[in-house]
Amino acid sequence: MPAMDEVLAARRAARASRSQGRVNVVAVFILLVSLLAGFFMAAGTQNPGWLVIWIVVGIFFSQSPKIAKQWERAVVLRLGKYTGLRGPGLFWITPFVETIPIYIDQRVITTSFAAEETLTSDTVPVNVDAVLFWMVHDSEKAALEVQDYTQAVSWAAQTGLRDIIGRTSLTELLRGRERIESELQALIDQRSNPWGVTVQSVEMRDVIIPPSLQDAMSREAQASREKSARIILGQAEVEIAQLFFEAAKSYQNNPTALHLRAMNILYEGLKEKGALMLVPSTAVESMGLGGLMGAAALRQQTLSEGEGKAGPPAV
Repeated sequence: MPAMDEVLAARRAARASRSQGRVNVVAVFILLVSLLAGFFMAAGTQNPGWLVIWIVVGIFFSQSPKIAKQWERAVVLRLGKYTGLRGPGLFWITPFVETIPIYIDQRVITTSFAAEETLTSDTVPVNVDAVLFWMVHDSEKAALEVQDYTQAVSWAAQTGLRDIIGRTSLTELLRGRERIESELQALIDQRSNPWGVTVQSVEMRDVIIPPSLQDAMSREAQASREKSARIILGQAEVEIAQLFFEAAKSYQNNPTALHLRAMNILYEGLKEKGALMLVPSTAVESMGLGGLMGAAALRQQTLSEGEGKAGPPAV
């Protein structure tokens, strides 16, 4: 809250300095012409009173010309009563009768605002930073309906953000940013429309949660991923078992195919060098695997002897 007050105070001071620091070349020209005319008349008539008169005339008429920039509208009051908007460009007012209390900027304005230590609907403290894009569409209302429309829009945005956070859970706040931004834009626009202000968009920059809650959410996410991995592994086991079940139906009434498949599995295991396989004796007797194993061993021995007789390669 103090930081927000300091930002608003700085903006008001900058706006005041800009309005006071306007250089009106037309007013300067009128004043210089009056000074020169008074100087020459005083020198020609030898009467210094003419210089004083022309200085007063120059000061009076130099208050009449005003200049508004292309994106500005000047609010004119005549003896305290609103008379209309002037600008952009050069325009004239009645000196000391008509005044310009404010120049309304009609460009798109960006305002940053925040909701610090605000509780969500599930009682989680969060800090939310956002940016508001808005503009004045009715300069008359902005000047007459609210004291300081810039400050009013900032406070409306901040209170609206706090209101929405209080009605939203942390999960919705983290996942549903687009919905929250649209809802916040509609809420601020509803409050600021009577002031002649329209909101174009709202963007949430950051949502900060306590570090302890971040650790808890990280552990929860890790547990959820582990759970998903276990579920996927179990589903794979079910699919594999289903495929084995379908394969068993093919071998159920065909013992020859089953024996060939068993012999193929045994051969694939024995052809690897250094492979060790334990085969039950019942399988050897029922499928005649003894001869197959002997043939495989004999082939392996023959290959080894052939390599030994070949000897070392000639140099």
